[in-house]
Amino acid sequence: MNVAVPSVSRITCVAILHFYATDLMHISADLQVRRMVFDASRINTGSGKAMDRPLRADAARTVHAILEAAERVLAEDPGASMEQIAEQAGVVRTTVHRRFANRQALIEALAASAKRQLMDAVEDAHLDTAPPLVALHRVTANMLRIKSVWRFTLGHPLADTPLTAVIWSEINAGALEFFARAQHEGLLAPDADLMWARRVYYALVDESLHGGGADMDPEQVRQNADAHATLIVDTFLRGVGPHG
Repeated sequence: MNVAVPSVSRITCVAILHFYATDLMHISADLQVRRMVFDASRINTGSGKAMDRPLRADAARTVHAILEAAERVLAEDPGASMEQIAEQAGVVRTTVHRRFANRQALIEALAASAKRQLMDAVEDAHLDTAPPLVALHRVTANMLRIKSVWRFTLGHPLADTPLTAVIWSEINAGALEFFARAQHEGLLAPDADLMWARRVYYALVDESLHGGGADMDPEQVRQNADAHATLIVDTFLRGVGPHG
């Protein structure tokens, strides 16, 4: 399936190329998903206490398979059973329950992993030090990649947990702080309403992922994240009217 790639404005292109020339590190969603194992080995599994040490290699592979399967299955059917998740993960149901005492514990493990990856995505954008235009483009591309992988955990009401509330609280506060910096440095208009700007920006990101009522294929999002981020940023900053 061919995806239309939007044109890149000259100022956006120059800024991005300049920054990437000095920092070529780029988030890979595939590698980020595999880090679920590290996070899950340290969250509460429903047994009443968190695990303080990483799991053995074989157990880590099992946890990885379960979490990856859970996100994939629940994204398609939020009411899916633990047995369905086990089947998708290639393990028996008792194995899932041995790692996660109940469904809520599994969802909390997903939230813990998603939080770690979101925070990594934000840190990778250097929102407090990079030129604001570059940082905005980079964090947008990173968020598109991460949110495309975590469609259930970061996008469905059934995945709401105290931890996901913390996630969005931190993201919301960080967005306002960054927009304030961008405003101070002239990227946003001095009289711009930052709360409204945040709502508009979030809407553009969500529409890019879910436009037309259907989720985009995660692989397609990963391949075209930079192009879509350029379109989002240009629309956010310049709108869709004629430019003088």
